[in-house]
Amino acid sequence: MAAVIYRRLQSVVFQAAAVTTSKWAWSKSPVQLGRSYRFHSTNHSNGNELGHQESPDANEAITNAGQVTDNGKENEVYSFDDYPEFPVTRRKTYAPSLRFLTKDKKVVLNLDHGASPRYRKHPKNSLYDDIEVYNTKQVPRAFQQHRPEYKLMCYNSERLMETSTEEAESILQRVGVGLTPSEVSEFLEKLSYFPKKNLVDVQNFYRKLNILCNYSVSNLRLYTNSEIIRILGAFVRLEISTSHPLLKKYEQEFCLRVWNFSTNELLVVADSFRYMSFNVPKFLDIMYSCMQLRCFELNLPQLMQLIYVVGEGRHMPPDLLEKIEPMVLKYHTSLNLEEIGMVCLGFFKTGNGLSNDLMKRFGDILVENIEQIGNNALVSVLKMFRFARVIHMPFLRQVGKAASKRVPEMAMQAIMHCVLTFAALHVFDEDLMAAVALAIPDRVSYCRTKDLAKFLWSFGVFKYEPPNSDLFYSVLINQIRNILEKFERFPEHFLTCLMGLVFCQQFPLDLIDVALSKKFILQSTKISLYDLKKDLFTIAVSVEIECPQYTGNTISSEFRKEVTDMLVELSSQDIYTKREVIEAGIMLNEVLGGQQYVKEHMILPHTRSKDFEVHLDMNGKPVAINSVVAKPARPFIKSRHVKISDDLISKLTNASSKNSDVENPNIVEDLSNCPGEKREDTTCHSEVIKLAIQVTNHNYYLCYSKQLVGLHALKRRQLRKLGYVVVEVPYWEWFPLVTRTKPEKLAYLHHKVFSSVQVK
Repeated sequence: MAAVIYRRLQSVVFQAAAVTTSKWAWSKSPVQLGRSYRFHSTNHSNGNELGHQESPDANEAITNAGQVTDNGKENEVYSFDDYPEFPVTRRKTYAPSLRFLTKDKKVVLNLDHGASPRYRKHPKNSLYDDIEVYNTKQVPRAFQQHRPEYKLMCYNSERLMETSTEEAESILQRVGVGLTPSEVSEFLEKLSYFPKKNLVDVQNFYRKLNILCNYSVSNLRLYTNSEIIRILGAFVRLEISTSHPLLKKYEQEFCLRVWNFSTNELLVVADSFRYMSFNVPKFLDIMYSCMQLRCFELNLPQLMQLIYVVGEGRHMPPDLLEKIEPMVLKYHTSLNLEEIGMVCLGFFKTGNGLSNDLMKRFGDILVENIEQIGNNALVSVLKMFRFARVIHMPFLRQVGKAASKRVPEMAMQAIMHCVLTFAALHVFDEDLMAAVALAIPDRVSYCRTKDLAKFLWSFGVFKYEPPNSDLFYSVLINQIRNILEKFERFPEHFLTCLMGLVFCQQFPLDLIDVALSKKFILQSTKISLYDLKKDLFTIAVSVEIECPQYTGNTISSEFRKEVTDMLVELSSQDIYTKREVIEAGIMLNEVLGGQQYVKEHMILPHTRSKDFEVHLDMNGKPVAINSVVAKPARPFIKSRHVKISDDLISKLTNASSKNSDVENPNIVEDLSNCPGEKREDTTCHSEVIKLAIQVTNHNYYLCYSKQLVGLHALKRRQLRKLGYVVVEVPYWEWFPLVTRTKPEKLAYLHHKVFSSVQVK
């Protein structure tokens, strides 16, 4: 069978000739061919895509594009990428014509019929193959199976008919004779339904198909809208290579016709291009402009299909976004569960969140139908809850209850997104975490680098030790070692893995040595799109504090100073300065007798939050710590044994009404009469007792809990290792007091400071 060979020689113009498949031999001289080609490697935007993947490891190399002359002039080269801007306000109309398509201009095709829907690579002969396989073309379109109306506005991947061998041969015999546009459209459609297994029975199938495609591209403007859409559908079934310039010509023609297409036709065209993984940004931009004018006329299926197309295009114009969400809110009670999942995924892919009100309404619907929603739709909804930072506890609790049943039936990537949502929202569900920990060891080989990173980070945030803790962590750590070469491509995932392990006091020193090597630090700063210096800093200092036996690589003093200065500057910005923290600093100065006794700074810069450091001598008296001494605001208040109980906190926060301006001057004296509480023995042999006072915030803790999240638990642990007494000023106690009287605040902080240590 004859074929056309495209040789890739950069910046060299040469003649492409037909050769036999058995040996390399020119069948025609270059002069006879009369056509010239120039091929070069480009970062073409129309590469194959794998659907929605949040990690770069899902992306593939971009294909090569060719440039071909189309005017018969020897050695003249142009690119199909160099299109002018397409008009969007006018459309040229063409009179109906029965003329035969001309044969003057020919574009020799290189049809790639061997392509197949892409699946995630997975180990062979495994019990979990069926679960882990993911069809990026079919799974996101699951919602289209739930309403018959979608058949009118999306590409139908079902084989509606099957062309027989006799009919295919009859069609191919007609090729080469003058054909009308309707005949070309009909023939391409029928040939696209010809089974691949029967190709061996038909001679010259590809050669004749190439000729037919030449006819189709010669006079695109002669086709009716329905005919050109049928041809596009045929190209999808024929699996034409997305790198071929034929598709660029069709994209240009579709751009010219946007304003003459109906809404359903526009959606079909966009879906067909998406199904063949061919990016058409110019067409989509014009289509979105058109849809902005038609948005409020869309019915429910059209709106859903539009959101799907927009999501797959990864871009939603702000003007269109403003109109789509109100339409979703209008129809939200009529959406089925798969459509709710698709809406969430579509907005998620474009980087736009849904409103809290709409997400809460979705949550209310799902709580009552949690058993009916599919796993993929459920994961899509969880992604949006995470992105929009909306906590719907009844819904999340239902997800946790169903975890033991759902997790074994979910792919590892889906499980990762579930766990990541709970961790990002600081919502701990032990049923979910235990089910995940049980499932991972047997299926760890299916985990991508990103999956391993997010699993370990999530478990680290919760500082959760599952029942199979030893097996769980050993399997994950060994898997990191096994695929260490892959982590070199994604250093951010490698460091996230180590951060999660450090949160849980797991220190694989060999892996930490790799992360802190000069080679890795240099490569990570060049390859990664993220700033990884803070993570490197946290890992390096943590291993110094908690693993004194470690003698491997570490960061340089210059690196340490650079990151410290960056973090200190960041913490001083207004956005990170809380009113409650400022008030605590002012009150502590008064309690201790002046600014020289309180130092606000990062005691441990690698933990990324500020503290109030206070030093007391063995008699409980403040020791000056700041070099700049200011005049005390008031005399030092002598230490008294004051017990702060729940009843007393309630008394402090409810003693007077919000509108009362009357202070209680005797509150300190009243508190001093309370019996002393039993304190931790913090007597040390040094002359100074160091206190690290922590004024906390909501995001330091798990949701509806008093348990610290990973990084802040790590900070307390390391402060204690360095000899500090950690004094917690939790937000649920301090924030209500900020608006209360000054004596109340002074009494509270006085108790917090002096009841935390044993003094003589």
